[in-house]
Amino acid sequence: MTSKAKGYRVERKIRMEFEKRGWLVVRAGASLGDADLICLKDGKCLLVQVKSTKKDALYYYGPIKGEIAGFPYILVVDFGYGTIRVTKPKRKILRTSGISLEEFLEEKNK
Repeated sequence: MTSKAKGYRVERKIRMEFEKRGWLVVRAGASLGDADLICLKDGKCLLVQVKSTKKDALYYYGPIKGEIAGFPYILVVDFGYGTIRVTKPKRKILRTSGISLEEFLEEKNK
């Protein structure tokens, strides 16, 4: 499987988790910008960058800022084996960084 196909598969998995909880999710075509997914719900907008790795750490080289154009910007990292973490952008993301996607989505649904 090519890395492009793998990236699309992971983006699709994350998109489906947001959509299950009532979010409208738009995929940023070809990921030409900083965000892979734009998630909308109840007047909220989240910009999401999706990454994946099988290692215990991911080194991120994208923008290190918590927002873009005034909207929250988050990283969602799929470490495989059911471990998906949500964190603010930083250079090194560990398998234990941030919170689980499940916790994040529950928190956002309150």
